[in-house]
Amino acid sequence: MLTITVIAAGKTSERWQDEACDEYIKRLGAFCKFRLIQIKEGESAIPKLPAKAYKIALCVEGVELDSPGLASLIDRTASRGISEIAFVIGGSDGLTEEEKAACDLRLSFSRLTFPHGMIRVFLLEQIYRAFTIIKGLKYHK
Repeated sequence: MLTITVIAAGKTSERWQDEACDEYIKRLGAFCKFRLIQIKEGESAIPKLPAKAYKIALCVEGVELDSPGLASLIDRTASRGISEIAFVIGGSDGLTEEEKAACDLRLSFSRLTFPHGMIRVFLLEQIYRAFTIIKGLKYHK
């Protein structure tokens, strides 16, 4: 079973963000093993990056994908025999160049700037949506 790891700096700032994350983490249990690694604001994510994972840095200058594109990326990565995908969310100052360079892909959700707690919710929802696309389920519209 594929493992999805999210490494996130700082804590979410709103209770509803925690509740939304909890809901998507619960839903993801049907499709993958999920790990959330929370690091302190300003702490480097590099030591937490799983060595054999396909690593994705979330940053504004990254490539933009639509939902089917993210589903395809996850599916292709898993079909290449990679058993873990790690997403990295920076804190209020974003990711360092060193953290971005340690990743295999830079992914942007938008050219807009969002609080990292909201991006965590968006990311989990999109990973869930990707799995429903891969499995041909009704959730994705």
